Amino acid sequence: MGPVKRGLLVAVLVVCGVAAAQEVWEHAGAEAVNKELNKPGLIDRGRYLAIAGDCQACHTQPGGTPFAGGRAMEIPLLGTLYTSNITPDLHQGIGGWSLEEFDRALREGIGRDGEHLYPAMPYASYAVITDDDVRALYAYFLFGVKPVHQAPPENEIRWFLKPRWPLMIWNGLFLHQKPFEPDPEQSAAWNRGAYLVQGLAHCGECHTPRGVAFQEKAYDETDGGYLAGGPILDGWEAYNITPDPVSGIGQWTADELRRYLKTGHVNGLAQAGGPMAEVIENSLSKMTDADIDAMVTYIRSVPPVGGKAKTPRHGLGVPADGVITLRGNQFHEDIGAGGEDKADGARLYLGLCASCHGVDGMGSRDGYYPSLVHNSTIGALNDNNLRRAIYDGIRRTVDGHEKMMPGFGGQISTVEMKALVKYIREQFGADPAQ
Repeated sequence: MGPVKRGLLVAVLVVCGVAAAQEVWEHAGAEAVNKELNKPGLIDRGRYLAIAGDCQACHTQPGGTPFAGGRAMEIPLLGTLYTSNITPDLHQGIGGWSLEEFDRALREGIGRDGEHLYPAMPYASYAVITDDDVRALYAYFLFGVKPVHQAPPENEIRWFLKPRWPLMIWNGLFLHQKPFEPDPEQSAAWNRGAYLVQGLAHCGECHTPRGVAFQEKAYDETDGGYLAGGPILDGWEAYNITPDPVSGIGQWTADELRRYLKTGHVNGLAQAGGPMAEVIENSLSKMTDADIDAMVTYIRSVPPVGGKAKTPRHGLGVPADGVITLRGNQFHEDIGAGGEDKADGARLYLGLCASCHGVDGMGSRDGYYPSLVHNSTIGALNDNNLRRAIYDGIRRTVDGHEKMMPGFGGQISTVEMKALVKYIREQFGADPAQ
């Protein structure tokens, strides 16, 4: 047999060997799956729990197939993580995972290969999920989701943070949560709300301050600072949602909070953008009224946490009248014909914002275009979310109705953005008493 024939024979044997190994792997993976949980009722329950956990938002890249992973997550100091494929594909997803492996990843942050997961996966919050709900989630992802053969990109992490062994120490220090146990002194609604807020909905992951190791400083209402506002994540700041009347949402009525969670819009108060808009679109708007009411009950019961604010975020600003005098003037005269450093925020507002929010900033009468007066984003101490809303825009679809504000990041310069934000905050976010 000549060298060429021998080479071809070796190649054929290698291909056959790989195919055989693949078949063994698929068989082993299929055997690991707990088929006893393939029950329609359990799958439907898991589908709802996945909605409550907002799994789709993180595990779906923009424009991608649900749960196929690949979404980029910018983590301060660490770098960029790409979410995993959690469809039941045997090779790129979790199709061959046993219930025990699924449980360990979900509640302990340990992957199938024994490698520790980064806590960008909120396993510290999911640790409170009950055994029954873990089984339902497993049934849904293994038997109720279509498999997608797609691998996420490699994580882009700073080289000195790539080793995973420090996460074992992190878990030992901060992962102490156990499956939720109802408080017999509280109502059924309070306990349901506590379970959802602390666990599946993992509200504290964004809305609770972080420590030096980027751990949440509190995981429930018994620890100080719970839901008192978190760091800037993915470009957006999560506000204080404790019942403090000034720094938090203590002046919101239960109905206002309920409407906000279901729709992301309460005129004259708040409109959801960024990650919160996604949470409402993909998760909260699809949850039952009973569960939303339970979450409202619990959130309004946590200890209030004050801050530096002297006036509630939604209690600031007055309608504008100065921009009316600019109408009819040449645009370049008002934004600064002598150079960008003279950009006029009022004229920029009139050109970019007034057509929807009104010359006076009061929005439309029906509230479709929100008022900028008494707006909690504009009245915040930090202008971060206002800048992100102007730069990126806002989009959310609830019950088939889309709310959209275009982003202007590609249309105005840095100096013009600064001037526009300054005008909006001074006009619509200033304390009229000062």
